[in-house]
Amino acid sequence: MKKQYQAQTETLLCRLHLQDKLQQKFSPADFLQICPPVSQDHETCEKDLAHTFLHRLMMLDYRARYIPVRQDSSEVSNSKPVPDILYTGQSALEALYGNTVNSDKSKQSPVHPMDVQMAVFHCSDSFFKQNMIRKLSQCQYALPLLVPDPVTMDIECPLWTFRQIRKTWKIIQTKDNPNIVTLKSMPICNAKTPMVSFFRLGSLSQSKSQLINTLINERHNTFFHRNCPGSTKSRYLMDGVAEIAWYCPAGKPSDAFTDCTAFCNLHGDALLNKKQRDILTEKSSVSVVLVPTLEKEDKSEKVISALFESEKPLIILIANNDGSAVRLTEGKYKMGLNDRSQSDVSNELKGIIRNILSGPQTSSFQLETMTEVSGIRVDEDDSLCQKGKSAAEGIVKLLQGMDGLKIKDTFLQCQGQLWSKWCRTNKDLYRLTGHIEKEKSEKEQQLKQIRQDQCKASCSELMKLFTESLSSLKSTDREYFLNWTQILIDALCTDDLSSILQSYDEKWSEVLALKKKHDKSDQLNMKQTELGQISTKLQSATFGLEHMFREMGQIYEAHKSLKKQPTSGQTDWSKYPELAAELMISGHPMELMDGDAGHVPLTWISSLLDEVINKLGNKRVFVLSVLGVQSSGKSTMLNAMFGLQFAVSAGRCTKGAFMQLVRVSEEIKKDFQFDYVLVVDTEGLRALELEGNTTLHHDNELATFVVGLGNMTLINIFGENPADMQDVLQIVVQAFMRMKKVKLSPSCVFVHQNVADIAAAEMNLDGKRRLQEKLDQMAQLAAEEEGCDAECFGDVIAFDVQNDVKYFAQLWEGSPPMAPPNPGYSESIQELKTFILSKASQSKGITLKQFKSKIHDLWNALLNENFVFSFKNTLEIAVYRKLEVQYGHWTWTLRSNMLTIENQLHNKVENGNLDKVELSYLHEQMSNTYKKIQNTMTTYFDDDRDKEILAQWRGRFESRIKEFHDGQVREVQRKLDEVIQQKKARKKLDEKNQEFENKLLQKSKELAHELKDKAGDVKELRKQFNSVWSGWVTELTAGTTPIKDINYQEDQYTVLQELGIEGTHINQSKCKGRYKNMPMIPNFSDYVTLTKHQEPSFTSQRSQDDQTEDKNAEKQRFSFFRAVKNIFGFGSSSSLSSTKQKEHLPHEQQDLIRSLIDNVEQQTANILKKNPVAKQGYNQAYLHEVANNTKEKVTEFESKSNLALKKEFTVDLVLYVFDRAESWLTESHKKFKDSNDVHVCVESKKEQYYNIFRSFCKGSSSAVVFAELICEELKSSTVEAVCNKTAIGIADEMKCSFPAFSGNRLNLEKHVLKSLAEKEDFDGFITYITNPRKQVEAFIKDKVQKYIFTGKRNKAQNILKKNVEDIKQLVSQALFDATEEGDIDMWMEEFSSLLIDELTFNTICCQNFSDINKFDFLKEEIEKGLKPIMKEMNSLSLDKMKDFKNQPDEILIDQLCNCCWVKCPFCAAVCTNTLADHSPDKHSVPFHRPSGIKGWHTRNTDQLVIDFCTTLVASDRCFYPHHGSKETFPYKEYPKAGGGYATWTITADGSKLIYWKWFVCRFQQQLEDHYKLKFHGRGEIPNEWRTHSKEKAIKSLDEM
Repeated sequence: MKKQYQAQTETLLCRLHLQDKLQQKFSPADFLQICPPVSQDHETCEKDLAHTFLHRLMMLDYRARYIPVRQDSSEVSNSKPVPDILYTGQSALEALYGNTVNSDKSKQSPVHPMDVQMAVFHCSDSFFKQNMIRKLSQCQYALPLLVPDPVTMDIECPLWTFRQIRKTWKIIQTKDNPNIVTLKSMPICNAKTPMVSFFRLGSLSQSKSQLINTLINERHNTFFHRNCPGSTKSRYLMDGVAEIAWYCPAGKPSDAFTDCTAFCNLHGDALLNKKQRDILTEKSSVSVVLVPTLEKEDKSEKVISALFESEKPLIILIANNDGSAVRLTEGKYKMGLNDRSQSDVSNELKGIIRNILSGPQTSSFQLETMTEVSGIRVDEDDSLCQKGKSAAEGIVKLLQGMDGLKIKDTFLQCQGQLWSKWCRTNKDLYRLTGHIEKEKSEKEQQLKQIRQDQCKASCSELMKLFTESLSSLKSTDREYFLNWTQILIDALCTDDLSSILQSYDEKWSEVLALKKKHDKSDQLNMKQTELGQISTKLQSATFGLEHMFREMGQIYEAHKSLKKQPTSGQTDWSKYPELAAELMISGHPMELMDGDAGHVPLTWISSLLDEVINKLGNKRVFVLSVLGVQSSGKSTMLNAMFGLQFAVSAGRCTKGAFMQLVRVSEEIKKDFQFDYVLVVDTEGLRALELEGNTTLHHDNELATFVVGLGNMTLINIFGENPADMQDVLQIVVQAFMRMKKVKLSPSCVFVHQNVADIAAAEMNLDGKRRLQEKLDQMAQLAAEEEGCDAECFGDVIAFDVQNDVKYFAQLWEGSPPMAPPNPGYSESIQELKTFILSKASQSKGITLKQFKSKIHDLWNALLNENFVFSFKNTLEIAVYRKLEVQYGHWTWTLRSNMLTIENQLHNKVENGNLDKVELSYLHEQMSNTYKKIQNTMTTYFDDDRDKEILAQWRGRFESRIKEFHDGQVREVQRKLDEVIQQKKARKKLDEKNQEFENKLLQKSKELAHELKDKAGDVKELRKQFNSVWSGWVTELTAGTTPIKDINYQEDQYTVLQELGIEGTHINQSKCKGRYKNMPMIPNFSDYVTLTKHQEPSFTSQRSQDDQTEDKNAEKQRFSFFRAVKNIFGFGSSSSLSSTKQKEHLPHEQQDLIRSLIDNVEQQTANILKKNPVAKQGYNQAYLHEVANNTKEKVTEFESKSNLALKKEFTVDLVLYVFDRAESWLTESHKKFKDSNDVHVCVESKKEQYYNIFRSFCKGSSSAVVFAELICEELKSSTVEAVCNKTAIGIADEMKCSFPAFSGNRLNLEKHVLKSLAEKEDFDGFITYITNPRKQVEAFIKDKVQKYIFTGKRNKAQNILKKNVEDIKQLVSQALFDATEEGDIDMWMEEFSSLLIDELTFNTICCQNFSDINKFDFLKEEIEKGLKPIMKEMNSLSLDKMKDFKNQPDEILIDQLCNCCWVKCPFCAAVCTNTLADHSPDKHSVPFHRPSGIKGWHTRNTDQLVIDFCTTLVASDRCFYPHHGSKETFPYKEYPKAGGGYATWTITADGSKLIYWKWFVCRFQQQLEDHYKLKFHGRGEIPNEWRTHSKEKAIKSLDEM
């Protein structure tokens, strides 16, 4: 018998393709993944039957039992056709009545549905069995209580599988008040209920299971019976199985039974299953026995007699008897079944059972007592299960006997009052008023103190045991431990929860009744208050694993924020994220937003996700967010759709937001671009227990957060009532509106649940129309709220009402608690899942790192009241910064190539080989490099992992690169055109010089001929040469006028006088010398005559919020001032004395004057640069132009600013720009004189011609002398070429490898600030604050100097040596290639033509060397002469570069400083965008600073301001946008002030940057002296600032 049973089981498992699963069992992980969609209505083949059953069961489709099976194609082809046995006449009629039926014995019968269920059950591990049984229970199916093992035949009670089932029912109190209904909700294992057992003795024609179904739920087949679809005679795994189901009353008069009642059904003949029969008989309150007949001598007589003699009530149902029920004795009944309708039998049987159960002696059954039954195996006896249970019991022991409301307060103190207080205080940081920085500092100290209190409270015995178990147990043991912990906690809290839920239900009903009556009395308020108190109790009593994980998170955050080390005897808190990550990966939901505190624990979530990334890699996930009204079935829908584990039980509504990972299965991975779906489930919007507790704000916050996180958002709407929808839709539409404004674009799907008739297409169309109208209406409202344009919902988000709205049937088929799920609901789930996945397949999702970043960005923005102004997309910022670095590389490649081309063409022009440069030629020269850059850009934008984000900037950067390229080409053309013009202008001079040189050469030759006999006497030769030299010079330069040196001081005086300025004013200004450092003057009050309209500027101080001068930063500029270089700000401190305080200028006017000075200085530089002094010489007219421009700008400034400036200002400003220009003009004029004065030119050749003279004296041949001349010419041109190339080479090396120069603009800014801090250079800081570009340029110059002469001297020297070697090779090759045919002129022409690209080589006149015809000898002499030159070149000082046109620092300044220099309108921090014109992107800088650093102070006081604008924009204060403004604006809405404010993005960051706090403390005294103001009163420096060291300050820059 046993062997036969095992063989049948084996055959069955093979037919279902489950033969391997008895060893490698199904686990939850097999179904917690996205799999191919399961067919809902089509037949399936036998091998897929088990999987189809499971997938449909997981989706709560109770029709999973009734899956039609098609024959496999192989079976179909091998099956025999129906035989034709043709009869004729009478024989056919006889055949009809005969018993000859063609039976095919070989044909297999279909697999019995219950065999499928039991086969899967046996092939599942204990956790999946638990899932499966929970789903069967939700489908209102009977569950296996006693199960024979298919291999050993031992009886097992799968008690573990019942542990997660919770039943809820209502009981009507019949004694005192029949209207009172009591709600009961508890884990079914703990429920003590009567049990009615059914078994049959022998074979019957009636169905026992069908009869039980009529008692429990006539409309649903709770127990499978012979008349169910798919039933067959052959079943192998059900005989001996006892199934159990519970009837749960709804608290209505129509209830079949008044209390929860268990019904147990033993399948098969009870005579053959003695052990099961005995167990059920012992445990039952009532036994119902079905027999075919009731006769003595029958084989069932002994069993019936024993049951009859037992004390337990007994009902015998006799199949061949047609009598009504008869009570034989107390508790003993018999009843006939024959020829009676099923409803009669059912009603009569119900009555008897009700009667028996209402008696006083009724015994009760509790599932947990099955552990006491001998002779059977209970699955919980497994060693792993027991290990997990004992660990969980250790935890629960601590809680036993405690008031359920006090458990969390006692053992989980970190998350209760402390965490709530921390959250409130943290949110207060974004709502500061009054003394901002002081208040902020105090709040931060409070936060720190709370964290310390949390650390002290983190050593509870409960958490110690919990975390020790988590970290020490292996994965399976850990799963058992977690399950047991929740099970035991649920059992502990059941009574408390049930009574609170009962109270809540009653109180809610009372509130609703009063609302319906429109009662506005105090009674309604009182009832609502009571409801709130019950809600708080419910919150306290709700206790589960999620609270323990939350506690872990808080312990971790507290310790990490204080950098505490783990103490001995305590689990290492730093391992908590790893533990949680392992659980999340294995399928546990993790809390993302704490619903009780309404806060996201960012530190914990970040570390948790980091650990997930460590374990899985930075996988791509598709984030699916779900929103909807409370209790609208969101979690149920998600659990059914993806097999998740979100809590759905009574009293356990999702609080906050939870996230869970679902893997995409290997089968369908190829169809998707992501590895996981990450589901974010949320608490309901308009949550009742939150009502009155700033519900709308909480809902808006939650909706914005999850909508922003999701690649897609499911909006779950319960029912079709527009009134119910309105609030939710408004919240959702506003969230989408915000996403649009911050450039996030999720998709959305609306799900209507609980729709009456989803099949009615017309109703659906009407419903969609109404939804569209409502969405459009909400979009207009949200647009008003958010201040933007939107006529319809389609303007906010891409939405197709035809496809993006889904209708769901109601969840239950009938009335709970006994109703099964509606099959239409399951179909809707499958359709929605397919739709979601089809949309998801078009998305790449986001990486886990990007998801983490998004959480930070969204939550930090939400902490500010104005989400849109505050949102900062960290991921986008990081990608943009990376793009800026690439842009720097691309532009540098173009610039360095252009410099090389410019050098070559410059040489050609100087050599007289080029007299016109066409743009087309330059474009052609650059084309290869430009194409390479374009290809590199295309590759970068197409292939970078962040290409979707990069796409938004592609067009702009491509056009910027084109503009840069074209600009470089035009600039080179302009420079070369200038050189060509200067070359033409110098033509006569060059010809004259050439003539002089020929004459000098001839005279030297003649003199040498005269003195050749004295060739050995060097002194005599020198004496003779000197004696004739001055005569030669005088003779040759007769008729030419020497160029004069400039008398700069006299010219200044003349120009100023001609400008109408008296000599006394000029002399006074020069004596004072104040003009020399004019931009650095802290206060310009001395220069201003106070005008009549300046008095009112100090009028109303509307509130303390408006008193700071921050309001006066960068007023809306006049058209002229849009061109002003930048705005630098200082406070109106008086440089005179305290008695003149009333004459202080407002900040804005100080800023305007400073801007004027900077602007005039810049214009002066431009005026002088356009005049080529080095090529054409100095002219006093240049000073006239500068002085006139300065005077014009001052006059223009006075008219537009309504300021009257004293004459001293104009004098000082002109003297200042003259002073700045002096060194440049003097140096340039000297260069001009050296190049163009004939006397200087001839005099400079003296040594050269002395050497020629000596050579002739020695009798050297013409070839030797000619070689010396060539070498001399090559020496000077080689020095120039080497220096120019070395300058480019050093600049290239530094740009590519020097950390400060190799990144983007922000990187450069950080290095400048680090350098200033390391030097502690106050003057440098002031320059940086007032004129950042000047300081950055100084930094670049300093770094280049150090690189060349100290730090990397060897590297720079190697670059020089390489260039020397290149030139040497070039000259050697030219000597080799120059033809040896023709005369010296031809040779010279060819030789010089080979050098013209690289060297400026002045052709030597050959008329005195016409006798040279041995070119080999000439080449040898030249090579001989070059050796010492090249040796000397190798040791050339790098300082020599200063004498030539290319300077490495200037090249780098051009490259690095061609960026944005606009300043923050509040604190004057400079924008760090690498592009000079980066519109439409707004200006931004990651490190703002206290406004007092630039001299801002509180009006009419000497108190410097210490507030950061990044703190102010999160505060509740207001500001005046500019001096004289009558209207104030909230800092939170600063862009509304227009002008410069609207062009900036200032994100609230709580002024976290330590750098500027350190600076204020380190240089407090110097700042106070500089501005003649104090850091006191409202500008008092918080003590916390003084704790920061220089090292911490520098390190803080790297965190930006």
